Amino acid sequence: MRTLAISGVEAVPVDAEIDIHRGLPAFTIVGLPDAAVRESRERVRAALVNSGFDFPLQRITANLAPADLRKAGPGYDLAIAAAILVASDQLAGAPLDGWWLAGELALDGGIRPLPGALAMAERVEREGGRGFALPAANAPEAGLIEGPAIAPLGSLADLRTLAAGEIPAGPAPIASRSAPALPDLADLKGQPGLRRGLEIAAAGGHAALVVGPPGAGKSLAARRLPSILPPLSRREAIEVTRIASVAGRPSADGTLAPRPFRAPHHTISAAGLVGGSSPPRPGEITLAHRGVLFLDELGEFSRASLEALRQPLEDGEVTISRARGATTLPADFQLFAAANPCPCGYGADSPRCSCTAERVRAYAARLSGALADRIDLVLAVEQPSAAALSGDPGETSAEVAARVLDAREAQRERLGPDRVNASMTDAEIAASAGLDQDARAALVSGHDEYGLSGRGWNRVIKVARTCADLDGSRAVGADHVAEALALRRREAG
Repeated sequence: MRTLAISGVEAVPVDAEIDIHRGLPAFTIVGLPDAAVRESRERVRAALVNSGFDFPLQRITANLAPADLRKAGPGYDLAIAAAILVASDQLAGAPLDGWWLAGELALDGGIRPLPGALAMAERVEREGGRGFALPAANAPEAGLIEGPAIAPLGSLADLRTLAAGEIPAGPAPIASRSAPALPDLADLKGQPGLRRGLEIAAAGGHAALVVGPPGAGKSLAARRLPSILPPLSRREAIEVTRIASVAGRPSADGTLAPRPFRAPHHTISAAGLVGGSSPPRPGEITLAHRGVLFLDELGEFSRASLEALRQPLEDGEVTISRARGATTLPADFQLFAAANPCPCGYGADSPRCSCTAERVRAYAARLSGALADRIDLVLAVEQPSAAALSGDPGETSAEVAARVLDAREAQRERLGPDRVNASMTDAEIAASAGLDQDARAALVSGHDEYGLSGRGWNRVIKVARTCADLDGSRAVGADHVAEALALRRREAG
């Protein structure tokens, strides 16, 4: 029987082979199984008996091939049980040929849902075959992939229907739930510079850091960033839904997942942030793929955790190496970070600050120069005045999102589908940046003033290109470069 394993966020084919021969009754599973797979022996035995089948009282060996791939989790139960039924002549094997099976068995024969159904359905579609038999609860999610026939199984007894050449009827579809309303940008008052920085970050997919005292609106702004980002394309939404499913949050109603927003606590480890374990599991940066990773209180994160972000910010993916091989996970996220100016939060210029110079230096050193060089926008903010807080709200998320969408459309025409200015390569910068003569002069002047690195030079060009896109300009002017330079080392305002 053909089944599937999850490696990273992808599904890998596995063959469940059964050998039944004379000898003292025994049931052995081989093929590098973990504890959950080894315990499948008891689940399969009870499920077969309680579903009206016979469990062969002979020597049974189940092999999960390839043998060098570590097998984890209970998702192999259904394929092992089906293979035993075919090998013991309790079910006809020919009608089941070409079907892929995956699911966890309950002791009463029921079939429990499993993570990663969407990734499995994608693999079945690529590999071919008659179809994919899986738990009924996972059928709506697997149905998002057009191609393979989906057989929703409520219990092990439904294999009789499938072996008879018919597809079991699934349960009534669950009504799709509407996405929850996102908080509106109109709530962010008295921070015009921060609002402008948010718009530029959203339009170009740029990493941003906001520095300011408590109560300045840093977290409020971060949680409103998703409300001005454009909707995901179907390809992007499939990627996000697949990752969520592998992480144990399947789509019960067959609805594609929205753009993710992840906000891990500052006590998270480097492995929790980038992924780890054996076999490798997605970390927060992969769960934030195609969405926003918000790091609040950036100075409280460990240096090791922050340094682990450097490669993913450049490459849009992370490679986790283990003794048995390397796994590459997607990590094309938009970083939005918030930090206080010092450990107490108020800044050395404030009379309320109680921090020593040594503590301030140690706090700032958590963010290395190499990581800071990969952050496009640095926004310094102050607490808004009473007049600003009591004034009229600013533009709504819908109004800002319309401009962001127009800028993203210009980038799509220039760079291709699902591409943003922040992802431009050096060759694309040279070919499509469109700096006029005055803009180049402003950039050279800014290089001398700010001491830009080679990476910083290119990132200023990317932000300037985004400013031009928001203005609807094909050429990048000196004013766009000046704004990009100011946003890289912005003063409070």
